[in-house]
Amino acid sequence: MKFSLSFKILLPILIVLSIVVFSWLEYQRFLIKPLKVDEAGINYTVASGSNLSKVSKDISRLGLTELPSVYLDIFGRLEGRAHLIKTGEYHIKAGTTLPQFLNQIIAGKVIQHSITLIEGMTLQQVMTSICSHPHITRTLADLDMATIMTAIGKPELHAEGWFLPETYYFPTGTTDVAFLQRAHQQMVKALNDAWSNKAEKLPYKDPYEALIMASIIEKETGIAEERAEIAGVFVRRLNKGMRLQTDPTVIYGLGENFDGNLRRKDLRTDTPYNTYTRFGLPPTPIALASIESLQAALHPADGKSLYFVATGKDGRHVFSSNLKDHNNAVRRYQLKK
Repeated sequence: MKFSLSFKILLPILIVLSIVVFSWLEYQRFLIKPLKVDEAGINYTVASGSNLSKVSKDISRLGLTELPSVYLDIFGRLEGRAHLIKTGEYHIKAGTTLPQFLNQIIAGKVIQHSITLIEGMTLQQVMTSICSHPHITRTLADLDMATIMTAIGKPELHAEGWFLPETYYFPTGTTDVAFLQRAHQQMVKALNDAWSNKAEKLPYKDPYEALIMASIIEKETGIAEERAEIAGVFVRRLNKGMRLQTDPTVIYGLGENFDGNLRRKDLRTDTPYNTYTRFGLPPTPIALASIESLQAALHPADGKSLYFVATGKDGRHVFSSNLKDHNNAVRRYQLKK
């Protein structure tokens, strides 16, 4: 009788202890058991509208864990963080545990893709790069300049040159418009910063003219130390009322008619961008200008040179202060005489 009574008392205690021990062991397994991910890792997307319960079931369905799918959901709810998960594409590394994965999707540490806008690119090249990227969501059906600038909220601006060349990182699903807005804002900031610290007595009416000049400098040289010297040549020519006579603007004005070979007739064919036939700056930038070219445009080198010609070696130029020396340089480096 006494044994039977003791057993009846001990049995519930043993059951409770067994449940506690089992739960504790399962909890420890949950904490330390890594997901089934190989060394390369795996990408997982938390879709828009997903909750932790759905994510937990997905992880189990994909065979990433042998633990019951409900564990992750319960853990998140007990911690009061189940509602904090963020949508996006995540990279799960080898060795990641379920708590670490939960921390990752709560922190929003999504995969970052990138596009590099290179100095000297035209808007057409920029849009080709953006539209061809597999992780950019395209929303612009029409890629003409007016449509693009209206879409980013700047319909009053001409699109060429208004985006800062640099490497941009972004998550999957970023729209073309959002990307362009960001690159435009970066250019506006860079231009305003450069303009606020400009040299005195420059021939620019406003920051936009400095941007136009910077784009020409960008197309004229890829040599860092030549930028300010080329800027000096152009600034002196503007101050003296001379035409800029720079080939890149002519080429830009020819558009699709340019076949890669700039001819004498092209230099005589008048367009708004032909700086051989027209005085002053062209009406708009001709390409993306780097911060370095902006700085050169606003801090041109002192000197007397009014001409330069490419040497054909390493992209460098020879500078001359008078037409005679310039013609001699042209004969030597261009005509090989």
